[in-house]
Amino acid sequence: MRVHAALGALVSLFLLGAGAASASVTGAPVDGQMGLQDAATPVMENITEFHTLLLWIIGAISLFVLALLLWVMIRYNEKANPEPKKFSHNTLIEVVWTAVPVLILVVIAVPSFRLLYYQDVIPESDFTIKVTGNQWNWTYEYPDHGGFQYIANMVADEDIGEGQLRNLSTDLPVVVPADSTVRVEVTASDVIHNWAMPAFGIKMDAIPGRLNETWFEVGDEDVGVYYGQCSELCGLRHAFMPIEVHVVPQPVFDEWVEAANEDPYEAPQVLAAYYDEQRGAAALASAR
Repeated sequence: MRVHAALGALVSLFLLGAGAASASVTGAPVDGQMGLQDAATPVMENITEFHTLLLWIIGAISLFVLALLLWVMIRYNEKANPEPKKFSHNTLIEVVWTAVPVLILVVIAVPSFRLLYYQDVIPESDFTIKVTGNQWNWTYEYPDHGGFQYIANMVADEDIGEGQLRNLSTDLPVVVPADSTVRVEVTASDVIHNWAMPAFGIKMDAIPGRLNETWFEVGDEDVGVYYGQCSELCGLRHAFMPIEVHVVPQPVFDEWVEAANEDPYEAPQVLAAYYDEQRGAAALASAR
């Protein structure tokens, strides 16, 4: 059984490498990138908007404090004021510096609580994926599609194929259909891990003996490949627990599920065929 699984993993790795070059990689780190990854889900869109709001607030506060410091340094230095002024308090200023921070916190808290509620309350989902963190890989199970499961390991440097990313690509990716609400149940088999997908706005602890839940939905316009990593220090090979998610059209997903129920290690053939078809269509369009 282990030999079959190992051979299957090698075959799936080869097939994914062959098709990955034509896949649309839309959620991955970029050299020199300063901001967040582009949002692929409604949750991440809300996180990005909240992040922008916080930047404006923090920027305004920082500039105000800097201006006050400069004003005090210039206006109240020893040269300009040989005789220091003596006073104990100023009621108006004390009221202002108490009320203004309260108002700022309210402005931050209202959208923050709204976002937390939006993340926490899972809408009616189309299906569930169970994720189990292990030292040092991920087990994925599709209970609503026959209950098949498989283990996803990072692709070693010497096995990286064309279009695959170092320390991010896996031999068996997660596959989901576009425009579907996916419930993700996260747990662990040994120590605490964390299933994190930046483009999805997900960072969920995987704790042994506990089942945490989150969700995501990627629209038809964001079909592509997305990457994440374990984001909880979990041992020697913590840095080598990547997550790879392929968002594909519904018919491709259905075909992949059918193949995965027979043998998850052969299912990447479906993805490879889909990407080859996409590459051929793109080449034909460019030739015109």
